[in-house]
Amino acid sequence: MNNGQPLKHRGVTVEDLLRLRSVRDPHYASDGMHGVFVQKSIDEEKQYCSHLYIWTEDGAVRQWTFGRWRDTRPRFSPDSKTIAFLSDRSGHTQLWLLPADGGEARQLTFFKNGVRDYVWAPDGTFLIALTTLGDNETIDDREEPKKKETKPADLKPRVVERLYYKSDASGFLDGKQAVLVCIDATSGKTEALTSREEEISSFAISPNGRTLAFVANRNEDPDTTFTRDIVLLDLESKAETNLTKGSGTFTSLAWSPDGTKLAAIGHDLAFLGATIHQLYVFEPERGTKRVLTADWDVHLGDAMVGDTHADAKGPGPIWKRDGTGLYVTASQRGRVNVYFVPLDGPIVPIIEGDFHVYGLAIHPNEQQAVAAISEPTMIGDLYTISLESGTKTRLTRVNEALENEVTFADAEPFTYQSTDGWDIQGWIMKPPRLGDGEKAPLVVEIHGGPHTMYGFTFFHEFQLLASSGYVVLFTNPRGSHGYGQSFVNAVRGDYGGMDYEDIMAGVDAAIKQFAFIDETRLGVTGGSYGGFMTNWIVGHTNRFRAAVTQRSISNWLSFAGVSDIGYFFTKWEVGCDVWEDAERLWHHSPLKYVKNVRTPLLILHSEHDYRCPIEQAEQLFIALKQLGQETKLVRFPDANHDLSRTGNPALRLERLRQIVGWFDHYLKGPRD
Repeated sequence: MNNGQPLKHRGVTVEDLLRLRSVRDPHYASDGMHGVFVQKSIDEEKQYCSHLYIWTEDGAVRQWTFGRWRDTRPRFSPDSKTIAFLSDRSGHTQLWLLPADGGEARQLTFFKNGVRDYVWAPDGTFLIALTTLGDNETIDDREEPKKKETKPADLKPRVVERLYYKSDASGFLDGKQAVLVCIDATSGKTEALTSREEEISSFAISPNGRTLAFVANRNEDPDTTFTRDIVLLDLESKAETNLTKGSGTFTSLAWSPDGTKLAAIGHDLAFLGATIHQLYVFEPERGTKRVLTADWDVHLGDAMVGDTHADAKGPGPIWKRDGTGLYVTASQRGRVNVYFVPLDGPIVPIIEGDFHVYGLAIHPNEQQAVAAISEPTMIGDLYTISLESGTKTRLTRVNEALENEVTFADAEPFTYQSTDGWDIQGWIMKPPRLGDGEKAPLVVEIHGGPHTMYGFTFFHEFQLLASSGYVVLFTNPRGSHGYGQSFVNAVRGDYGGMDYEDIMAGVDAAIKQFAFIDETRLGVTGGSYGGFMTNWIVGHTNRFRAAVTQRSISNWLSFAGVSDIGYFFTKWEVGCDVWEDAERLWHHSPLKYVKNVRTPLLILHSEHDYRCPIEQAEQLFIALKQLGQETKLVRFPDANHDLSRTGNPALRLERLRQIVGWFDHYLKGPRD
């Protein structure tokens, strides 16, 4: 498992989380002579910060911005002389400009609610930014200092009239709507380009600078209709054309070099939230639409689950310079790799291997690329890659000190059959210091989603468990991405059915295949859907000596009305609304089976989780306590559904200590 290499000095610890560095979002200048990327880290005060770094053609890397703030999404101007980026250094995330040869950054926007995203105009004279406006707010309203506390006299009731009124990512929406704004790059003068939109998720300017394409929710009832249309806006006349007219949901727009075609990632909602993403190409002038990946049963984009690069925004489709096709990332069998999709002809792998590509930039000469790559034993770095030979050269070594100090456990893939004969992929991580002939307890990890994917990427939590003496098993049961449309759709309407069988068959297969597993000491954990499945497992088997459920679902009947997505997700995934078939929802609810639970269960939940609200944990905890079962509820303040990935670092540390401590007590303590 360690490729015959001697063990280094120590294993992974909880505190190593604070030392992880994530390099992401590489971007070439148009001259190809240099590029820029972002490095995210945690500072000495346990706060996230991110800075811009420059690399040059000779491989030299220099830090370009400093300070205790978050600088993100850097993009060179078309003439390569200026770097635009987003930063919260003013208190809100705004758009800043920085000379590419060095100097002071200049704040370009001062919007009251900050900037969410932006693009350069092809001639570099202006930028288009996405902001939000509340009732009675305008683009001329300036940002205000963030209030540290609310005085009693300032308290007001929140009046809710919309079905969709809160978001796990944004909290209460309070009527804010999206607006695209044109900003002069020199003067900062602004002009609103769109009226208030319910939602804008992607936008791109045509190469001639005349047309803005953007994705918007143009439905009459935006809360209950889930198509997202591509709208074309003539920047001179302000005339709009709806290109897709409710035919699907789209994102990641990219104009062809000659401006005649518009690419997008999207799908037609044929399998609702379980529909795999495909590559579309539109020709607006001709009124045509093609799905280039219609015969490729692969999910486009990055479906990987991890805790180090989870918020890294991967690339959308990238056009080849001659307009004959596009470079895309795709998720397949636990890998996220890069492919070339031609307008006519077979799809070709470009950057392929057992790893996770979570960032990509193609050099203007298209002979090489820079990719952000992670592997189970390699935290993540940038590599220059020849697109002709495939040769990889490491550009950064941001985690080298830590990687040289600790011993990581490798993740060994294996395939097994479920109870109905379906092939399921899984991975085993063996404790690095486990001696020959020794056995170790097993912890089963179950991912969320469920329409996501485990695979070949670095996972600090898994490494921590392995270093703590646990064998770690993680699998992709049906419902996961990476194995085609039928596979990802198979869990819908069957939560706790064959997905449960897939996971338990994985436990059996691992015990049979790997002699170092102590089958008398089994643990299980997971978050979100993985939390649902952990709750389901302990209500249906007593094989596990300990379990940790995180940000979980326990009761579909109440989840439907309290989750930010519950009102549609419940029907999409389980198959009905509360008033249609309450018995069906109760049948799929782990709370129904709480009387069967004999496994000590640790319940971890964030108090501001609007995706799986904390009442789901409270119901389960109270029922277990009433029944006299071993349980503990740990509530994390000021944290949402993403605690384990992007939450407060101090709370992330405590979360990990709780997990390891629970398993240590019940799996390493004396047997009953």
